[in-house]
Amino acid sequence: MAEFSEDNKKLIIKIVYYGPALSGKTTNLIHLHDLMMGSGCGELMTLETKGDRTLFFDLLPLMIQTKSDFTFKIKLFTVPGQVAHDATRKAVLSRADGIVFVADSQITQAVNNFTSFDNLEKNAGRVGLDFDRLPLVIQFNKRDLENVIPEEEVLERWDSTGLPVIFSSAVRGIGVAETFRKIMMQTFSDLDSKYGLKHKGLACEDDFLNIIKMN
Repeated sequence: MAEFSEDNKKLIIKIVYYGPALSGKTTNLIHLHDLMMGSGCGELMTLETKGDRTLFFDLLPLMIQTKSDFTFKIKLFTVPGQVAHDATRKAVLSRADGIVFVADSQITQAVNNFTSFDNLEKNAGRVGLDFDRLPLVIQFNKRDLENVIPEEEVLERWDSTGLPVIFSSAVRGIGVAETFRKIMMQTFSDLDSKYGLKHKGLACEDDFLNIIKMN
């Protein structure tokens, strides 16, 4: 849940990148950090382990100043993918305003993707998030590898959910900015309905969408 203070002209937003181990969550944040350098972007903080790139979380803070002098602080987190770290996943997921689910496109990872998404849905309920209304974008990463699930098959499987699906290669920077802009657009729409950001003249969509260049 966002921290909103109209009197102090400040809004703090939390976006979480969720998915199975080594699906490319951290790589997304690394590339976003490179794109945002010089745009109010803070340092990328990462904790690594031998078994999984991220044990606790990556945090990429970002500051946005609107024309009305309203300040947004966006915190981007990733969660550990390994089953053993479920308690940490729930802690990081708590109070999220939007989620990017990073799936591994390799055919051999289909079961891990399903298990991780099921875990996301259950953990969202456990930490009090309304999963059916939560801004959510699906990213199928690692499209640069061989033996990946065909795009047509992916779209057919996810069509009934109504969720946006983006294909990416985070290691090459493909689809990373598009994914981020999509989740920011959904999150802005959700926050605007709660706080009337546009009606009050505090912010518009462009404040969220123009903070990184589209690659």
